[in-house]
Amino acid sequence: MFLNRKQAGYLLAEELEKQGLEFDIVLGIPRGGVVPAGIIARYFNKELDIILSRRIGSLGLDEPMVGAVAPDGEIVIPEQVQGAFPIDTEAYHHSAQEIRKELNRQTRLYRGNRPPLNVKGRRVLLVDDGIATGYTIAASVDYLKRSGADSIIIATPVCGRSAYETLLNQVDHMIVLEIPTGFFAVSQFYQDFTAVEDEDIISIMG
Repeated sequence: MFLNRKQAGYLLAEELEKQGLEFDIVLGIPRGGVVPAGIIARYFNKELDIILSRRIGSLGLDEPMVGAVAPDGEIVIPEQVQGAFPIDTEAYHHSAQEIRKELNRQTRLYRGNRPPLNVKGRRVLLVDDGIATGYTIAASVDYLKRSGADSIIIATPVCGRSAYETLLNQVDHMIVLEIPTGFFAVSQFYQDFTAVEDEDIISIMG
């Protein structure tokens, strides 16, 4: 159980320092991941930016999600769900288009006039406040690879076992403080899981 996202950020920073892992820039995943990312960036005096991906719902099925939209609008569907659910292609792509618009809106809001950091040839630390299925962060990893990142490290306080085993093969290294057996929601591992508002992210990015 973590006290809050700030404490989790300091614990991640200490573990990164202990393991001697090297990285050039820190990317936080809004909303919750920006808080520990900001802590880590200040701890190591590294540049900070955001990276936005968003899951795509299964459009009426019981399964809550079947993929994600990457920061550049690319649709990423994990191998384990490809072909597992009937998908209305037209409705699916319409949903993805709406998500792209929202990603662009949020990116402009959080970054302001700042251009995105160039990840090509750089060592990236990707931070979230917790990982449940891993679909969304996998879309960000896919984007970073296509953008030419030299290496990718994921750092998160808590991660589901299945997501951890899947993501471990997609990145260069993972820092995870807790991999619990009973994982229902990221919020269950925090004493204080107060919602992170737009204003909080803008302040951290400022």
